[in-house]
Amino acid sequence: MNAAQSLAGRRKLSQAELDMIVTAHEKFVTGKQGGKRASLRFMNLSGLDLSFRNLTDADLSASILDGCRMVRAKLDRASLFGCDLRKADLRQASLQRADLRGACLRGANLSQADLTQADFREGQIAIPHPRKGLDTVKHETRNGEVDEVNFSGATLDGSQFTGVSAFKADFSDCSLRGAKLSGANLKEANLVGAILDNADVKGANLEGANLQGAVMSGVDTSTARVHGAHMTGALTTSTPEAVNKARELYARCLANQQWCQTGGKEGAAARLDGEDLRPIGDRLKGLRLTAMSAKGACFVGMDLSGAQLQGANLQNADLRAANLRGADLRGAKLTGANLTKADLRQAFLSPLPLGPERKTVGNLAAARLRYAMLQTADLSEAVLDGADLRGADFTGARIAKASFRDCDVGQAQGLEFGAA
Repeated sequence: MNAAQSLAGRRKLSQAELDMIVTAHEKFVTGKQGGKRASLRFMNLSGLDLSFRNLTDADLSASILDGCRMVRAKLDRASLFGCDLRKADLRQASLQRADLRGACLRGANLSQADLTQADFREGQIAIPHPRKGLDTVKHETRNGEVDEVNFSGATLDGSQFTGVSAFKADFSDCSLRGAKLSGANLKEANLVGAILDNADVKGANLEGANLQGAVMSGVDTSTARVHGAHMTGALTTSTPEAVNKARELYARCLANQQWCQTGGKEGAAARLDGEDLRPIGDRLKGLRLTAMSAKGACFVGMDLSGAQLQGANLQNADLRAANLRGADLRGAKLTGANLTKADLRQAFLSPLPLGPERKTVGNLAAARLRYAMLQTADLSEAVLDGADLRGADFTGARIAKASFRDCDVGQAQGLEFGAA
C-alpha cells in the first residue's frame, strides 16, 4: 500500500479535534451526559497522541494511525480493522478482543500490551478512490502484518494470528497461551521465554525462530517448519513419569501441611527439589507449605495463591506466570528464581521472625522479575540485589529497608523510594 493511496480520501484531524471527539467518547463509555461514541473511520490521525485515553468500543476502521502515540490507551473491543499502525507506540495499551484484522503494525511497539483474544487475521480492506474518496471504494483482501513488532512482555492469550506475517517480531517473555498461530510466518521471530502453552502452530513457519526457554506444553510442532529454530531449554509437556509422580508429590505437600498443623509431631517438610509440579494443577492453592524445599522445581503457570510458604527454599525455581497472589513468602529464599510474569500482588516477602532478636529476610537476589506484578506486595527489608526488574510493577508495594543493589530500578515501574 503506497502512502499516496493510503492517505487519499481520508480526513486529517488536528490534535484538538481528536481530543474533543475522544472526550465525548469517554463520557459515552462511562454513561455521562453529553457522551457520543467515537466514529473515527477513514481518518488520518498520523502522529497524533491518544496516550492514556479511553477508546473502548471505538470505531477506527481503515484509519491512518502511523507513528501515533497511544501509550496505555484503552482500546478494548475497538475496531482497528485495516488500520495503518506502522511505528505506533502502544506500550502497555489494553487491546482486549480488539479487531485488528488486515491491520498493518510493522515496527510498532506493543511491549507489555494486553492483547488477550485480539484478532490479527486477514480482512477485506476498503480502499477509497484517490479522487472520488469514499464514494468509490474498492475492496482488497489483506493479511494482518506484524513484522518487526515489539510484543515483549505482552499478553496475547487466545489471540488470532492465523496466516499473519510476524517476520522478525519480538515475542520475548510474552504470553501466547492458546493463541492460534496456524500458517503464520514467524520466521526469525524472537520467542525467547515466551509462554506458548496449547498454542496452535500447525503449518506455521518457525524457521530460524528463537524459542530458547519457551514454555511449549501442549504445542505440536510436527507440521510447522522448524529448520534452524533454536529450542534449547524449551519447556515441553510434562513427561509421563512426572504425571505419574504427581500423586506422590502431592502427598508430600499434604504431609508438609500436616507437619505445620501438628507443630512438627506428624508429617514432614516436603522435599521437592528439581521436580516438575505442573501435573498437580491448582491443588497447592492455599496449602501450608512452610519450610518446604523446592530448589530448581518447576511451577510454571501454577496457582499458589494464598499458599503459606514461609521460609520455603525456592532457589532457582521456575515460577514463570505462577499465581502467588496473597501468598505468605516471609523469609523465603527465591535467589535466582524465574518469576517472569508472576502475580505477586499482595504477597508477603517481609522478614520471618525466628524468635527474640532473630529473623530471616525474604531473598530475591538475582531473581528474574520481568513483567512481574508486585502491586501492594510487602517487600520490607527484602533483598533484591542483582534482580532483573524489567517491566515489573511495584505500584503501592512496601519497600522500606529493601535492598536493590546492582538493579536497574529505572526499568521497573511504581518504585517509590522512601515509601514505608
